[in-house]
Amino acid sequence: MIATKLVGDLQLLIPKERILEGENSHHPLGNGGQVSVFPTSEEEIAAVLKYANDHGKTITVMGGGTKRGFGGLTESADILLSLANYKGIVEHTVGDMTLTVKAGTTFQELQDYLAKYKQRVSLDPAWPELATIGGIVVANESGPKRLGYGSSRDVVIGLRNVYPDGTVIRSGGKVVKNVAGYDMNKLFIGAVGTLGVVSEVTVKLRPLAKCESLILVCFPEGNLDNIRTFSKTLLDSMLEPVTLELLNPFLSQKLSGQLTYTLAISFEDVESSVRYQEKYVQSIQPSGTSMDILSQEEARKFWHQFYTICPHGAEVYTGKEIEASLKIGVVNLDVLTVIRESEALKDSFHLQVEAHGGLGHGLCQVNLKGKSEDIVAAIQHLRNSITRLGGYVVVKHLPLALRQQVDVWGEKPSYFFLLEGIKSKVDPNRILNPNRFVGGI
Repeated sequence: MIATKLVGDLQLLIPKERILEGENSHHPLGNGGQVSVFPTSEEEIAAVLKYANDHGKTITVMGGGTKRGFGGLTESADILLSLANYKGIVEHTVGDMTLTVKAGTTFQELQDYLAKYKQRVSLDPAWPELATIGGIVVANESGPKRLGYGSSRDVVIGLRNVYPDGTVIRSGGKVVKNVAGYDMNKLFIGAVGTLGVVSEVTVKLRPLAKCESLILVCFPEGNLDNIRTFSKTLLDSMLEPVTLELLNPFLSQKLSGQLTYTLAISFEDVESSVRYQEKYVQSIQPSGTSMDILSQEEARKFWHQFYTICPHGAEVYTGKEIEASLKIGVVNLDVLTVIRESEALKDSFHLQVEAHGGLGHGLCQVNLKGKSEDIVAAIQHLRNSITRLGGYVVVKHLPLALRQQVDVWGEKPSYFFLLEGIKSKVDPNRILNPNRFVGGI
């Protein structure tokens, strides 16, 4: 009855054919809505938000759905606001290498469009065919090429946001050299959509790489000290790797067929530079290791497979085992400890573990598969270990029932009062993506 009344009200804002009742209200990952709406304009987004704010209705925002299992403690909000139909290029200034795009555009659609101009967005998110640029930005997502590419905070130069009261604001600008005032973009990037709905994203672009290669260095003896020494030598050299990613044996076997700790080193530049750097790596190859240099085409196939290894929310896993994905941040070379601790979970908690981490930036991802009680215990065990290193663990994907048992974000940070103050100012009625961010914001 309540949903029927809601549909009637929303039909005054959005055509009936773009409103669905009930289809997203029951989902094992939660973050659904009694009624789903599919706006195609910023005006419709603003109208739905204003209606919800005025009538005390909660809203969950979704793009491609890949991050549905990331945060949130309720099965269903009143309204699920889907940006799946809100996509397309708004403005592309080829000479200035900037692009403005609607938030519901998938990352792969964006890259395919830019490839015609020999340009790209220098990010490498998981599931690029499904993930939208808006979702990538609000989660501040990045991949193993963060060492060379940076994160969303480094790429985004402007945003359009719709506040919960329907007000539309612009932060940043449309040119790269925009230095006046505070960088308000960073307020929304990584806030998981709790402060406003990102409607447009302006990014700076890079040219497509002339040449790309990938070196896989396998350490059959599994000596992490050797990996540490070799990695420090690379980081202290004049080389400019785009990636310096350590893979645990299980993940390495899945991607390359080698059941060993493997270091993936990627270079992107003109061919002469790439070949020079390949030869340098060969010259310092540690004894007792094997090395394989993949061609550009082989490297692209490797990364395509890599970006589809983690669980995602757009597809419900129907097996008996539970899947989880963790984001872990530590000081650069402590990645070695994270990978070692993650590997130990396999035997201690009877889990399947895929782990990798960037030795140049300190971000790791650990994917777990197993029984629910073992997943919960393993997350707590790993969080305790990482906390002692001064790092953090964020649960990026987990079924709703387990998210209600595990604190997705960990302990509240010392600056939590600032986050809470901003949320109270921007969204005083707490309608937008409730309980999705740090501390239940």
